[in-house]
Amino acid sequence: MTERPSPARVAVVLGGSHTGMLTAGALAGLADRVVVVERDELPRAPAPRKGLPQAGHAHMLWSGGVRAMEELLPGITEALLAAGARRAPVTTDVVALSAHGWFRRWPESHHVVLAGRDLLDATVRAHVLADERVEVLEGTEVLGLAGGAEAVTGVRVRARDGRERTLDAGMVVDATGRGSGAPRWLAALGLPEPERRQVDTGLAYASRLYLAPDLARDGFPVVNVQPDPRDGNPGRAGFLLPIENGRWIVTLNGTRGGEPSSAGDDFLPFARERLRHPLIGDLLARAEPLSDVAFTRATVNRRYFYERMPAWPDNFTVLGDALAAYNPVYGHGLAVGAQSALLLRELTRRHGFGASGLSRRVQKAVARPVGAAWDFAIGQDVFYPGATEDGPTLRDRVVAAYVSRLMHTATGNGRIARRVTDVTSLERRAEVLLAPSVLLAALVGPLKPALAGPPLTAEELKKAGLQ
Repeated sequence: MTERPSPARVAVVLGGSHTGMLTAGALAGLADRVVVVERDELPRAPAPRKGLPQAGHAHMLWSGGVRAMEELLPGITEALLAAGARRAPVTTDVVALSAHGWFRRWPESHHVVLAGRDLLDATVRAHVLADERVEVLEGTEVLGLAGGAEAVTGVRVRARDGRERTLDAGMVVDATGRGSGAPRWLAALGLPEPERRQVDTGLAYASRLYLAPDLARDGFPVVNVQPDPRDGNPGRAGFLLPIENGRWIVTLNGTRGGEPSSAGDDFLPFARERLRHPLIGDLLARAEPLSDVAFTRATVNRRYFYERMPAWPDNFTVLGDALAAYNPVYGHGLAVGAQSALLLRELTRRHGFGASGLSRRVQKAVARPVGAAWDFAIGQDVFYPGATEDGPTLRDRVVAAYVSRLMHTATGNGRIARRVTDVTSLERRAEVLLAPSVLLAALVGPLKPALAGPPLTAEELKKAGLQ
């Protein structure tokens, strides 16, 4: 009979989605056994699941996240591409209308990986679960933490048949997403309420799958129409992402007073008439709808500042959307989850599994990528009416003014466009935008005149049936 590992060498990961699975992969080999606790039954192939309603919307994985995933799971990028995912160079294969006009398509500086969320999750899940040290408890609900204010010793769970038990563990990681019960669980251990900030624009999301026109099923660029927060109107935006099997996933969104609807008949008119440019609607008019409209309002920016708590228990860490959830329009959640899992692995290797103070070190370290994504998310959202109780802070206003100037400069300066994508890709920290040469370039502004229209090539227009 195989001897069971000591509870001190067992890691329990709460949540089996993107961040949870990457966390399990990060801890395999550092713990003797990794147990993933998941409320849903996980599909064995790319397919929807009840606990992930956002899977019906557009997702992209910035290169900062791709690189972290590759370090955690060598070969995962190749596996995704082999399964049909697409690697799109940035900004070469991006046609984007910013608040300051159309961005030029500069030579590649970074990239994104584009795939349906079901395909992405299934591919990562298969890689992680191929390791026999990782197991999944499906259909299992988390009830709370075991232990006390100084250290967590496990997690209390309930199986689908109603049976309750405690899983003893030397490390517990919460990756349960937006619905995390961590504040409640910590309070039950006698810890204080964490500092929290929330920015709610009232954003609603509507997404639909399309089959691209025949000639546009391979190599078509990403198309993005952004809002202009300065025009006094609700913020409306649209994304068209080419994904696997010749399909486009299209997401339309709007803040309070400008929301799209869940009705299929409204989707094309919204894209054509309510966005700042009709390009996405014109493209969809020549594509074939493949699905109903997926609709959600779960888009609040919310961050817990666990790293600032006066006390933090050993052996417990919060990652992913359970720590900070962003307006999905910026596409940073997946990348931050991957980078956070990698930081967890690096610090656990350095200090040792179960080391005193390790969890606090991890919580402070992951605040860096979380903070970078947070600043991008709220930098624009905080200015929409009703987004916060007190409106934007002085820091919010200063940061937004500078970022706005940088974005204006990036429409006509390739070097500054690269610096901006250094940060939006989560490959470099925001400090690079404060270098003297960048500050001077922002003062000067764009070096090239504004584009008169979307920078699609004649061949792309022909492929899409627009010429």
